[in-house]
This record gives sequence, structure tokens and C-alpha cells, in this order.
Amino acid sequence: MKLIVAIVQKEDANRLQRTFVKESIRATKLATTGGFLSEGNTTFLIGIDDKHVKQVLRIIKDESKSREEYMNPNMVMTGFDISSQPIKITVGGATCFVLPVEEFKQF
Repeated sequence: MKLIVAIVQKEDANRLQRTFVKESIRATKLATTGGFLSEGNTTFLIGIDDKHVKQVLRIIKDESKSREEYMNPNMVMTGFDISSQPIKITVGGATCFVLPVEEFKQF
């Protein structure tokens, strides 16, 4: 058994959750904040049999799209008076951790 911890951008969370329900994959959804821009994310906790890990990771990859956004560099570089030209960055996608589960109980 494995525990998949999947961190996705909030824009992808509802679509991913609907796919989990459609595929009968049980997941716990947590609202989280973090990343380069400290924006809203969603973290899914998924307990799954080893044989289904690749399937779940494929679903996460398919439903979590990266996208380009513009940001003001002054948001990150405090203390510097630099041009406020926006810069393009890539955000989104998913960060996944697959952890072994020693024991699983459901009460």
C-alpha cells in the first residue's frame, strides 16, 4: 500500500476531484498555500494499493496542467527598486510524493 500526496494548483483541483470520483479513487482534499508565489493550492491524500499507483499518477498528470502567468518581480525581490516590468513564469502542474504505508486501518 502507498500514500500519494499530490499538490496541485487550486484551478485544477475540482476537475481532478471529479475524475477521482469517476474512477472510484478515494482521496482526502486539503486547502493549502505555498509555492513560489504563495498562492492557493490543493493537496490530495490518496491511500492506494501498489498496483494502482501508476494509474493515479497518470490521472493527476492528465488533470493538472501547467500554465504561464505574469508576475511583478517586485513581489519577490523586496528591497530592490527595479523596473516593474512583468515577467512570465510557469505555474501549475502537480508535485507528487509516493510514500510506503506500513499499516492501514479504517474504522
